[in-house]
Amino acid sequence: MPEELPHLNRETLRQWSALSYPGLVKELCTLFIGTELIPRDVLNGLIDQAFSRFRHREVVHLSRMRNGLNVLELWHGVTYAFKDLSLSCTAQFLQYFLEKKKQHVTVVVGTSGDTGSAAIESVQGAKNMDIIVLLPKGHCTKIQELQMTTVLRENVHVFGVEGNSDELDEPIKAVFADVAFVKKHNLMSLNSINWSRVLVQMAHHFFAYFQCAPSLDPEPLPPVEVVVPTGAAGNLAAFPGAVWPLPLQPSSQKLCWRLG
Repeated sequence: MPEELPHLNRETLRQWSALSYPGLVKELCTLFIGTELIPRDVLNGLIDQAFSRFRHREVVHLSRMRNGLNVLELWHGVTYAFKDLSLSCTAQFLQYFLEKKKQHVTVVVGTSGDTGSAAIESVQGAKNMDIIVLLPKGHCTKIQELQMTTVLRENVHVFGVEGNSDELDEPIKAVFADVAFVKKHNLMSLNSINWSRVLVQMAHHFFAYFQCAPSLDPEPLPPVEVVVPTGAAGNLAAFPGAVWPLPLQPSSQKLCWRLG
């Protein structure tokens, strides 16, 4: 996690409001990834490569419905999951550092379906990474199971396990609690609170806000109501620094937010 969060002035927001989704991701990443870590031209190239296989030319598209309702389409990646957006970038960043340091890691992932397939897609064929995915047999959709079990790459290892996704998290937690074992085998995970994933997901909210806000002139900035369908709130892990959540109904998963 970063030690501090940047504050954006109104002029910066105005400039960002004209950017594409990939452009927003690039600007957000430069706030937290200094040129001493990844040079700007290299960073831009990594992000372009991450989004190169998305089906929609805008990568993320906002569909305008009736009565002011809008739908932010986050499903244009290879596996049709919103996690394609952040994991594709995270894998590019990770591969860059591994190649630079000449290191190898093994990624361990437990999944209920979409995380596993998106993580596999993002790292398949990578020379410096192996990925081990544990999927709960009988608890994933057929398409998700096929997405995970039909990737014929030497660095992809998928295992079906008994129990649901919460139950298979327990042995994974036990493995990562063994610090010596993790260090010996260079293990890592790509879960929802991985900072790189959170960083890229911030762009969802900025992009949606700029598309929906009538103007950036009022003081304070106009609020936009966002409804996020979620299972374990992993896709809400983009609020730090990007948005200021104002709970409307504690029993619901609806948040009203404005840029802060």
